[in-house]
Amino acid sequence: MGKKVWRAVVAGGAAAVFTGVAAVPAGAAEGGVSFTRVQVNGGKPIVIGVDKEVAVPTSFRMATTHKWKWPAVFLYRGNTGDRLWHAIETSDCHEVSSGVCDFNETMYFDPSVWDMRNSEAGAWKIAAEVSFKGGGGDTDDKGMTAYVKRNSRLSVNAAPEPVAEGRTITVTGKVTRANWETKKYASYGSRLVSLQFKASGATSYTTVKKVHANDSGALKTTVKVSKTGAWRWAYYGNTTTGPSTSAADNVVVR
Repeated sequence: MGKKVWRAVVAGGAAAVFTGVAAVPAGAAEGGVSFTRVQVNGGKPIVIGVDKEVAVPTSFRMATTHKWKWPAVFLYRGNTGDRLWHAIETSDCHEVSSGVCDFNETMYFDPSVWDMRNSEAGAWKIAAEVSFKGGGGDTDDKGMTAYVKRNSRLSVNAAPEPVAEGRTITVTGKVTRANWETKKYASYGSRLVSLQFKASGATSYTTVKKVHANDSGALKTTVKVSKTGAWRWAYYGNTTTGPSTSAADNVVVR
C-alpha cells in the first residue's frame, strides 16, 4: 500500500463527502471496523495564519477484517460532509497484528491557496473513516474535539530608552489577528493583554500588569522602572484565536 495524498476544497468551498456514511456513536465499531488511539496535533489547538501552510500531525489505529482503502481521521461540523481540511496524507499500514494497523497522518491547511471563512474558527468534531474495496465503508465519530484558531500577533514599543532609575516609561503596542477571508492581519480590539518584564540576567518573564486594548487593538500603559530589562506583551488567546507574545523591547535603566 503506497502513500497517498488527496485534496478537497472543503473550508470555504464545496463539502467533500468521502464515503457518504453518517457518523456513528463514539467508540462504535459499525461495519466491522474500529478506530482507536486517535490523536490530532497532540491535543493542542491548530493555529492558522494567512500565508503559510500548517501541517497537523495525526495518528490512529484501525482494526478490521475487511479489505480496505483510504483510511483517514478528519474534522467536521454538523454532519460528516461538512469537513475542514485542504489535504490529507496517510502513511502505509504499520501492522500491529493480523487486521490491526497503526497509521500516521498529516492534515494540511493552507489559507494562502484555499479559501477559509473566519466563522470556521472554533471547535470541530473528530471522526475517522475508511472505504472498503468493492464499495461501502465505515465512519466513526470519536467523541473528541479539536480547536482550529486564527493566529494572533502583538507589537511592542517601550520609551524612552535609556531612562533614569525611578522614572516612568510608556509601553505601547497593538493586537491583531488573522483574517482568513482577506488574507491579512486586522485589529483585534478589547483584548485583555499582560505586560511582562524580564530583568537583565533573569531567565523568565513576570507579569507586571494587565491592560485592555482599545476598540482598535491599541495598547498603552505606563510603569515606573528600576532595573534594566526587556518588556513584552502576552495574549493568552480564546476558543477562536491563538495565543501570542510580542518581541521584546529592552530598556536600559541608568
